[in-house]
Amino acid sequence: MFRLWGKVMKDNRLLRDTVVENGNYSLSRTAMVLGAVDEICTRFDLAHPIWLDKTIQEFRRHDRARFTQDNFIESIEFDYLEIQVIEE
Repeated sequence: MFRLWGKVMKDNRLLRDTVVENGNYSLSRTAMVLGAVDEICTRFDLAHPIWLDKTIQEFRRHDRARFTQDNFIESIEFDYLEIQVIEE
């Protein structure tokens, strides 16, 4: 089961978190990650973040990425949205 943990942080405090699961292994890993990020944004009522080059590199290296204000077009009321793969 593919599981992605999403959490919203502000001032080093966890405001909200959720785990999205996907057991459909006919999808590519990229499709599962993007689908999970879409689901997280829907649950948190957030605009979808933009994947910048540094975000992609960070995710490839660590299976974790932080989306800061630079990744959002709209203003955000938190420091960052972090995603992390917790199970594949």
